[in-house]
Amino acid sequence: MEKLSLTALARQQLKIAKDATSGRGAHTVYGGHEHTLRQTVIALAAGRALDDHSNPGEATVQVLHGRVRLTASDISWDGAPGDLLIVPDALHRLEALEDSAVLLTVAKHR
Repeated sequence: MEKLSLTALARQQLKIAKDATSGRGAHTVYGGHEHTLRQTVIALAAGRALDDHSNPGEATVQVLHGRVRLTASDISWDGAPGDLLIVPDALHRLEALEDSAVLLTVAKHR
């Protein structure tokens, strides 16, 4: 069994994101290419985004810190700490409305 602090990891990745020219930081906390399930803490500096991309499988975004906006086509959902956003099976993007960190959980289709 293993335990880690998502709060501490979010804080660490936010520091990385603020220092990076890309405005992002990410760390996979569980899974990987050889697993169906993958969980990644992603941090985005305010105003930065993960541009339009497709969904590789079923996915959720849990907001750990800050405020984000998930957009697909002309529909958007705002999330704050504690919110869980269901990622649509469509082209979508994630934007940081302020310095933010999320836990992305993906179950890839095999």
